[in-house]
Amino acid sequence: MNCGYVALIGRPNVGKSTLMNHLLGQKLSITSRKPQTTRHRIRGIKTSEAGQAIFMDTPGMHSDEKRVLNRYLNKTADSTLLGVDVVVWVLDGLYWHEYDERIFKKLEAAGLPVILVINKVDKIKDKQAVMAFFAEAKQKYPFEQIVPVSALKNTNLDVLEQHIMALLPEGELIYPEDQITDRPERFFAAEIVREKLTRRLGDELPYAMTVEIEMYEEHPNLCKIYANIWVERSSQKSIVIGKQGEMLKKIGTEARLDIEKLIGQKVFLQLWVKVKKGWSDNERALQGLGFIDTE
Repeated sequence: MNCGYVALIGRPNVGKSTLMNHLLGQKLSITSRKPQTTRHRIRGIKTSEAGQAIFMDTPGMHSDEKRVLNRYLNKTADSTLLGVDVVVWVLDGLYWHEYDERIFKKLEAAGLPVILVINKVDKIKDKQAVMAFFAEAKQKYPFEQIVPVSALKNTNLDVLEQHIMALLPEGELIYPEDQITDRPERFFAAEIVREKLTRRLGDELPYAMTVEIEMYEEHPNLCKIYANIWVERSSQKSIVIGKQGEMLKKIGTEARLDIEKLIGQKVFLQLWVKVKKGWSDNERALQGLGFIDTE
């Protein structure tokens, strides 16, 4: 069987998390239209007759490193190239960005087989432009394959998966057949709450927030989850809570329903909103909130 690790890389908001979720046939990574929704490296494991692919969803690679959190996101994305067998580089259109030149250099240094994926291809009407971009891409880098897909609509994902499996080395299964991730359920509970916050709130606020599970209690017929939503300023706390607590109530209800789907059990979810000034630019605060990977 072919088994190995696959890094999904690219700039923020190109659809890496959506792509991994659809390749797995199950939602693991949270998604939104806002950049930098993914903050942690998440492994999604797919086992089939052809073998086992361990997909590594990563934060988007970006040039803004003004805060410690931004530097952490870039470091996490870069470190994913260590110890993988195949790289899938995701673009969301027929153009290169300035930061893509840095990605080329990282890939050259890594010396790994790379598949270029053009996502959201259903939005591109000019097929000749697609072919011209493919020819240009082949001149820029020796990609193993260039695959146009629509992750959201499952277009061409079977072809992409075949190319990935063909590049993975032969070997025994790394994880049990029925395992789909290496992250615990409490991690995904926090991520689901953060997804609802990100989708419900304005453009800037999600970047000043994080979610911490304070207590996760599993009982025979009920899972009790107590979570803190950390913001950086008192004014942000008021926005998250909303008028008479309505915003927080909506977020809590949406998150609870999704967590129940994930774990297949009734959930009691209690949310508190707390202020931790400057947490996103404080290394000690980030470590306390679980942002520093030890791998």
